[in-house]
Amino acid sequence: MKLIIENLSKTYPNGVQALKNINLTIEKGMFGLLGPNGAGKSTLMRTLATLQEPDQGSIYLGAIDVLKEKLDVRKTLGYLPQEFGVYPRVNAEMLLDHLAVLKGITNRKERNELVEALLHKTNLYNDRKKNLGGYSGGMKQRFGIAQALLNNPKLIIVDEPTAGLDPAERNRFLNLLSELGENTIVILSTHIVDDVKELCTDMAILNQGEVMLRGNPLQVLDDIQGKIWKKIITKEELPEYKQNFQVISDKRVSGRPEIHVYSTTQPAEGFVSIEPDLEDVYFSIINAPEPKTVTQDNEIVCAN
Repeated sequence: MKLIIENLSKTYPNGVQALKNINLTIEKGMFGLLGPNGAGKSTLMRTLATLQEPDQGSIYLGAIDVLKEKLDVRKTLGYLPQEFGVYPRVNAEMLLDHLAVLKGITNRKERNELVEALLHKTNLYNDRKKNLGGYSGGMKQRFGIAQALLNNPKLIIVDEPTAGLDPAERNRFLNLLSELGENTIVILSTHIVDDVKELCTDMAILNQGEVMLRGNPLQVLDDIQGKIWKKIITKEELPEYKQNFQVISDKRVSGRPEIHVYSTTQPAEGFVSIEPDLEDVYFSIINAPEPKTVTQDNEIVCAN
């Protein structure tokens, strides 16, 4: 089964064009959707989840027309939005059972077995009698995945799922998503590059409502080999370097700025070529002086 998105656009009443002619084909596995806040990721996720209408375009999940057959989509969709509410005085087991009834699982024995299995799968079984108001952020996110899996979905959408989680909870959550991606389409929408780096076999970078890059993470890394250079400079030099070079990112190392520059040749004396990572790919797209796109052979170039 494939998810096919064609020519999808959305402009809000305030004039903000959140999506601009989006075209994506997503197959089974983990798909990473990267982009800064305001890139249009949540708009795309809500549209895929049948929560809002686009201005134009089409979406197909297998043979299902997502925009016209919303009930059929919802029967096979698992959705974890960026923010979701829980009943704080209800325990996880009870709320999952209630949600299972709402999803049409009326046989008590079947429902009990399903709820128990999902609590084990999300490592919440030992805390199943604990009120959700006492759950940590990571536990609530894992509960969110449990409720999203009640209908054995063919498409799972998770929107900014690791924001605010501590490292241990983040690892547990991402491992769970990776396991789910073995048998279904999982779309991970995030602005955190590390969430995509190790998990996803396919990805896209969205910025200002447009798909700026699409490909396999390892392949897009190959495309910028030899094009990322670093140098440690002084704080006072930073504005000058940003003016004269294509500085894609800067961070403090031992109290001094370390800049990464995108260039096909050594930018100047003192720059050292480095092995790029996915963060460099991301920043080379997002912070490009001109919009970037990708040619048919996946070479990153500046658009005219």
